Amino acid sequence: MALASFLHSIIRWVRAGYPEGVPSRDYIPLFALLGSQLSEREVESIADELALTGDADSTEAIREAVTRATRDKPTESEVARVRARLAAGGWPLAPLDRDS
Repeated sequence: MALASFLHSIIRWVRAGYPEGVPSRDYIPLFALLGSQLSEREVESIADELALTGDADSTEAIREAVTRATRDKPTESEVARVRARLAAGGWPLAPLDRDS
């Protein structure tokens, strides 16, 4: 499935904020943050794309994090840490523009 342009932008921001890859401790706050602005299907599409470039353990951890992000809410400090990493990679602080 082809991803919308703005979803590709999100993947680029995640990769810019985490050039060495997202550490497992940041998966849940990352997907909770994404879930606050995206639909469940969009979050799953991003997780699938990120999982394609990871090893089997990372892929499973990403899929588990997507599920847990809706069930186990991360703390505000965890979300702030992830938001700061993404902001360093150019993450927009305003709501996402789906038309770009």
